[in-house]
Amino acid sequence: MIGVQRGASDDEIKKAYRTQAKKYHPDLNPGNKEAEAKFKEVNEAYEVLSDKDKRARYDRFGFAGVDPNFNAGYGGPGGPFGGAGADIDLGDIFNSFFGGFGGRTGKSQNAPRRGSDVEASVTISFEEAARGCKKDVTYQNVDTCKDCSGTGAAKGTQLKACPNCNGTGQVMVQKRTPFGTVHTSQTCDKCRGKGKIIEKPCPTCSGAGRIRTSKTVSVTIPAGINQDQVLNISGHGHSGYNGGPAGDLNIYVNVKKHDIFERKGDDVWCEFPITFSQAALGHEIEVPTLDGKVRYKVHPGTQPGDIFKLKDKGVPHLNMKGRGDQYVRITIEVPRSLTSKQKDILKQFDEASSSTNYPKGTSFFDRIKKREKNQ
Repeated sequence: MIGVQRGASDDEIKKAYRTQAKKYHPDLNPGNKEAEAKFKEVNEAYEVLSDKDKRARYDRFGFAGVDPNFNAGYGGPGGPFGGAGADIDLGDIFNSFFGGFGGRTGKSQNAPRRGSDVEASVTISFEEAARGCKKDVTYQNVDTCKDCSGTGAAKGTQLKACPNCNGTGQVMVQKRTPFGTVHTSQTCDKCRGKGKIIEKPCPTCSGAGRIRTSKTVSVTIPAGINQDQVLNISGHGHSGYNGGPAGDLNIYVNVKKHDIFERKGDDVWCEFPITFSQAALGHEIEVPTLDGKVRYKVHPGTQPGDIFKLKDKGVPHLNMKGRGDQYVRITIEVPRSLTSKQKDILKQFDEASSSTNYPKGTSFFDRIKKREKNQ
């Protein structure tokens, strides 16, 4: 087998052909019927590979592409590539030239394979997401059966070579093609390509070699994690096949909503209600933060919707130094259920007020009057 690559040039194909033709030439193998048949097969394969149109059709459509009847009647099954009397293992020919050009070869069922990943979720509080925490996560996964070590056979018994494929995992089948009767291999149905069969299945896993289990893993959740972010725990997924590595555990993080705080990126927002008099006169308030309460002086004349910032009071940056800020939006609560005395005081205040006390309102009504005048 020369192992020429699929994208081989014409010169490389020609060189490989000459090598194979010389190897199986009847003059060099007198009386050798097997060599004579191989020589014929090599020539027939080269006829396809050396013709750009035929090779392009083969690349695109496989054996059907070089059928003389393919797409508009190029002849019949008795064309130059065989007929009822031909008996060719064309897959082997293409494999000889291109190391798998015919597309027959596949990954062995007995080769080590990585297990698939597992998904789980964990729910944490707003504060735990900001500060980081540790959580135990329980999840379901498929693990190698300990009683049979993954073989599927009961203790004290051995796997037996599959009689259908003689332990190879592959069986030969015949297919009629434009090249004649082509022999190709396919996965053995009896052993599913493993080459071994179980005479007495393991009672624990019923011969599967794998069992579903419940596992618990302790996870360190970093400070600054956010909703729907994923933690990857390597090697904690489903177990591999034939000694292959296990998959990963992907943990989706769900963060509970907070009663006061709202997160925007790594910044924290909240609303803080104050009274009318506190807004008008100014007042020192205690604002809740992730680090506890901090004092802040609300300046006189604070308006509804005014925002102030508390630097570095937000959420830590994930896997980085520093943290976001906290923004506080002021809301002013209008008093309800006033007493007669309170009403009188407010009336006196209102009568004593002037437009200078309400510049926004004065400006607003001035704009209305100007608009009405111009209409």
